[in-house]
Amino acid sequence: MAAQPDPQISNEKVNMDEEIEKRRGTIVSIEDGVAVNASGHKDQLKRQYGLLHLCGLALNIDNAWVALGGSVTIAIANGGPPGVLYELIVACSYYGVIGACIAELASAIPSAGGVYHYASVTPGAKYGRVLGFFTGSLNFFGWIFDYASITQIASNVSVQLYAIFHPDLIIEPWHVYIAYVLITLLITSICIFANRSSPGLQHVGMLLVIVGGLVTIIVLAAAPDAHASDSFVWKDFENITGWSDGVAFLTGVLNGAFTIGTVDAITHLAEELPNPKVDLPKGVAAQIICGFLAAFFFGIAMFYSISDLGAVLDSNGSFPLAAIYSQATGTKGGTFCLLLIVLLSLLICLVGTLLTCGRIWWSLARDNATPFPIFFSGVHEGLSCPIPATLLCTIISLGLGAIPLGSPTAFSVLAGSFIILTSTSYALCIAPNLLTGRKNVPKGPFHMGNAGFAVNGAAVILIIFFNTFFCFPFGLPTTVEAMNYNSVILCGVVALTAIWWFAHGTRKYPGPKMSHIYLDGKI
Repeated sequence: MAAQPDPQISNEKVNMDEEIEKRRGTIVSIEDGVAVNASGHKDQLKRQYGLLHLCGLALNIDNAWVALGGSVTIAIANGGPPGVLYELIVACSYYGVIGACIAELASAIPSAGGVYHYASVTPGAKYGRVLGFFTGSLNFFGWIFDYASITQIASNVSVQLYAIFHPDLIIEPWHVYIAYVLITLLITSICIFANRSSPGLQHVGMLLVIVGGLVTIIVLAAAPDAHASDSFVWKDFENITGWSDGVAFLTGVLNGAFTIGTVDAITHLAEELPNPKVDLPKGVAAQIICGFLAAFFFGIAMFYSISDLGAVLDSNGSFPLAAIYSQATGTKGGTFCLLLIVLLSLLICLVGTLLTCGRIWWSLARDNATPFPIFFSGVHEGLSCPIPATLLCTIISLGLGAIPLGSPTAFSVLAGSFIILTSTSYALCIAPNLLTGRKNVPKGPFHMGNAGFAVNGAAVILIIFFNTFFCFPFGLPTTVEAMNYNSVILCGVVALTAIWWFAHGTRKYPGPKMSHIYLDGKI
């Protein structure tokens, strides 16, 4: 007589099948009866972001037009206004190629670890453990430097807003640092205690980025009594770096990269999306395309509104874009309102950036890749926030923000190095995917097929090419103070990671829990 199936076991299987069907795209395996997501862990954060929230978050973190305006006095050395605009086009094309690769990996492995987890899977089991370890470290340091640099820009804008109506104020570094501390504490409080309001906040931020950007462009185009000439904006390539025009242009692409170079941002929120495999690629595309359009048209309007470039470059304020706004509007009130748009959009940008930083460290801690992993992997599920990891990012940022008190140049180099660090982390997950014949990563809803070989190859070559130029001295002849230390910072982060790898990783880091799900053929 045939054995009869156990009704209880059958019902449990039906219930589990129903859960899998209901949460399709968010879980990839069943471990000891528990549904786990693409990171290899059970969900601990609320899946509260929809596609619109995600696009808002991507635009807010990128905040491309504000980043372009905030770095204009540095960028303009590499070719003047035409250099800035054409370098931006090159940078966005470059990151479009990288973005396609990241979007494909995110569609296949929707994990909060982002490139850290991709680099753990693409090389295969033999090399994935060590490569993922280093990739995660580079990515985290790149993001924390990015967070510090954006906070510094927001602090400069805050002080500049006060200085507009107090022209006798002599701005000191400590003024900016006080603003830096206050802004950091505000953003941390929002990320921890008001995390549930973050999706709605991203809607507000998206309106600020889009509507605020349009208002700013219209004002810059319509308000000035006289506009700059077409040749000033499009033709007069002025190179004051000491390099040849070609080298100056290629090194200047770094300024364009600063506006658009956070293409992995939203991948770290994969575990807070109900349908990440489909939505993440769309969010990456929206970030690059909309960010480019906003920055490019803002740049055009900004340069046409300049009547005295020398006054902008010699501005003694904390935020030189204020000098452009002052020339365009001719009033303190107009300058204040335009700068207020910048500040508000930067504050929302900082919320998304700190969320990203905290989730990267939390993802590393869950896999025992950090010091005190049990502590830093903690999550307050009621607040839907990895509080210890978020607070660590805050503390590091406060330390980085104090650097300009002693050396503004040192902070600028440190903050700018985030492009080198993050793009290197991208290469460390894309190159193995190419070298292994793209066979270790399953096909997600967004998959490039055979074209992926060409796109992956182009991304790796471009990263090596541009990172080489991004490490060139900013100008010739160079000095110790004006030297480009991006390569030193990259080597320093790699050395620190290597020390931690041999002290901890070789013996106690097992690799991500999710790696066996993909590499053992369980999905």
